[in-house]
Order: sequence, then structure tokens, then C-alpha cells
Amino acid sequence: MIDREHPLSVARQAKLLDISRGAVYYRPRPISDADLALMRRIDELHLEHPFMGARMLRRVLARQGIHVGRRHLCTLMKRMGIQALCPQPGTSERHPQHKVYPYLLRKVAISRANQVWALDTTYIPMARGFVYLTAVVDVASRRVLAHKVAITLEACHAREVLEQAFVRFGVPEIVNTDQGSQFTAEEFTQAVLARGCRLSMDGKGAWRDNVFVERLWRTIKYERVYLRAYDGVSAAKLDIAQFIDWYNTERPHSSLDDQTPDQTYWARLPALQQAA
Repeated sequence: MIDREHPLSVARQAKLLDISRGAVYYRPRPISDADLALMRRIDELHLEHPFMGARMLRRVLARQGIHVGRRHLCTLMKRMGIQALCPQPGTSERHPQHKVYPYLLRKVAISRANQVWALDTTYIPMARGFVYLTAVVDVASRRVLAHKVAITLEACHAREVLEQAFVRFGVPEIVNTDQGSQFTAEEFTQAVLARGCRLSMDGKGAWRDNVFVERLWRTIKYERVYLRAYDGVSAAKLDIAQFIDWYNTERPHSSLDDQTPDQTYWARLPALQQAA
């Protein structure tokens, strides 16, 4: 936004854009190797024990010889986009000005493909740094319909991956997300509602609501990500895409009668949608 070669001074440009001069000159500090290693360990503990908040994580890490302050843990968890999955006030990092939609899946039997899609975003560690993975999952079949690896947590990435799923697989009855700010942003919510879908959002810290996507994250990380040390964003994108393709077409699920997500998706797709 700021053009340092422009005839207007940097101070004048900052004033016109309504941003502080400090923000213009700020240069983010790279994350230290120690913090990257700590974030990797936090991610592993979060997958194993999603109910752990910063206080309990601090105690568990201390028992493992890793001493870190609770406030620093909170900062890293916020940066990673993770939170304790337990019912308590203030667990969801949603934007205070964004509208939150009601939860629509209570007592709903999900048996058809394209009945309910779920979206979520997770932290992916690399050899140096990290990225975020956002995916659209068909709940009835566990099929990953679309995904995107990005370096930031923004609504534009959630909207883009959802639009990809719309183009390739049609329109579901319900789209379910958590209350993360990327999903409560108007850019995302309008993309859902404009297609005639109903938008559902999990209750605060309700782990069971998006459990199928949480299981997907566990599978991707333990069966792929933690076995790799991605040396860059491009390598992460390529390898995760290859794994998701294998997951959809080759990996059988006991909960799906040993069928793959791809087989189950097409078998459970209503006839009218198959014809379309």
C-alpha cells in the first residue's frame, strides 16, 4: 500500500491510509528455532489431548523438561490457531464484530453425500516455519472435497477453498464451521449464503461438533506431516496434495465398511445430483 517512490511522503501516505507510521516501518521478527520446536510439541499434545488449555499444557511441558510461561504459550497457541476444546467461556477466537450463526446439526442424522460439509483450518509445521491447511470435508463420506495450504489465517483462503468445492461437487444443504474469525467474516459467510446453503457454526469449544475434521487432521499429521520435514511451502503443498489424493481414493475406513471416502461419497450421492 505504501509506495516509497511516490511524490507524497511516507508520513502523508500513512495518514491518508489511516495507519500509524510505526506500522509502516515495522518489520516482523522471525520466529526462533526454540519457538518453532515448542509449537511442534504443542501441536502434538493438542492432537493427543485437545482438552488441554495453556495452564495444563504448561504443567505437562514442565514435566517433560520444557519450561515456558503461560502467557507465551497463549501467544503461540493463538498464532497456531488452536484452542482447548472444552466447554468454557471465551475459548473461541472469533471476531467480536462478526455475526455467529446457530448450530444446526444437533440430532441430525447425516447419511447422504452433500448433505453436510465441514470446514476447518489446522497448523502444519515445516522444517523452518509453518503453514495453515484448510479443508472442506463431506461429513457422510469423510471425503476431502477441496483443500488449500496458505501462509496466513484469512477469510479469503476459506472462501477460495469452499468455492473450489462448489465448482467440483455442487452445493450441500449445510456448511458447518467453528467460530474462527476466518469463518465468521462476511467474505466467507456471504459465499455460503449466496449459494443457498444454510450456515451452521459449532458452539464454543464443542469438540464433538467438528470431530470428523479433527480426525482428518490427526490422520494427515501422524501418517504424513510428522514423518516429513518440509523445506518450503511448495514442498508442503505438493506432499499434502499427494497424501489427500491417496486418502480419498486408497485409504479404507472401518467406519465406512472398509470402503474409501471416494467410494462412499459417490455411493451416497443422491441420484439427482449424480445425474447433474
